[in-house]
Amino acid sequence: MKKLFLAFFVFTVLQLHGQSGNNPRIIAYYTGNGTAIQQYPVEKLTHIIFSFLRLKNDTLCFADENQRNSLQQLVALKKTYPQLKIMVSIGGWGGCAPCSELFSSDLHRRNFAKTTVALFREYNIDGIDLDWEYPVIEGYPGHRYDTADKASFTALVKALREEMGDRYLLSFAAGGFMHYLEQSIDWKEVTPQVDFINLMTYDLVSGFSTQTGHHTLLTGYRPGQQSIEQSVRWLLQEKIPAEKLIIGAAFYARVWENVPDSNQGLYQPGKFKTSVAYRNFTRYFNDNPGFTYYWDKKANAPYQYNREKKLFATFDDQRSIRAKSAFVLRHKLCGIMFWELSEDLTENGLVDAIYERLRKKR
Repeated sequence: MKKLFLAFFVFTVLQLHGQSGNNPRIIAYYTGNGTAIQQYPVEKLTHIIFSFLRLKNDTLCFADENQRNSLQQLVALKKTYPQLKIMVSIGGWGGCAPCSELFSSDLHRRNFAKTTVALFREYNIDGIDLDWEYPVIEGYPGHRYDTADKASFTALVKALREEMGDRYLLSFAAGGFMHYLEQSIDWKEVTPQVDFINLMTYDLVSGFSTQTGHHTLLTGYRPGQQSIEQSVRWLLQEKIPAEKLIIGAAFYARVWENVPDSNQGLYQPGKFKTSVAYRNFTRYFNDNPGFTYYWDKKANAPYQYNREKKLFATFDDQRSIRAKSAFVLRHKLCGIMFWELSEDLTENGLVDAIYERLRKKR
């Protein structure tokens, strides 16, 4: 009888543990204002990460009064949507110039942690996402980086967790490419301190690239090709819990020009031209004659090519979002985040596609 009870108890615990993965997180980075967000399907989100607050000396602060007001409007959404968590982010591409030097100091790390928690309490914020691009390796041109950054980042995370306790959420935006994964983070030390890890599995072919390719592909199949599957597989092999891994989706296209008419422009020489928000896809691709849509079934990624204008575009769409969502469910990952909400359609957009597949299991 005891054995039967024990077996039932273990089965129940496993079922409950499995059920925690039945509600994957849908995390929106957001740079817009607090009024504009009302037009988006906020009810389908679990987290909004308001981006980006600024560093003033070693204290997190608002860029201006408009940003302060916008955050207060976002926090007010929690009254209507009690499932929603509102976090703030620091850094971003070009936004972490002082990070390497500043966070090398224990005094500055501790003061940052204390003032950040004070900010949480004052504005009813649920946590912080660290978007340092990047510790140890080169990020934004001209920004300082150093081998000591790995230890500094670990110490920063620990200082924040010590000050925050279990009351607030702590996450970080991680580069989705192997050089970052292998060099920038002490995964063994950092992972237990954070609630989840936002893998920036987009811009895997960046604007600096002189060859086209998929910038946010699910599956790689060429030598040296970066992909979501590669990043996740490496992290799982490093014993990073699947339930802490959030993969990234791109709500924008990257477009290259001067791309020769070979292989529909894929993996061809070219020059980065521009980015296009998902909300503008119809106008850019459909109303701009000459673009043809293609689906790379090996990469689980779409692209478009304009033979007349020699333009190549790489992006996420509803089809690739469904593939990414299926990947999250199959591997029992924590969910999907994306950059960024204000680039989506207000109806029948990519948020809806994520929600339909992840939360409603369609």
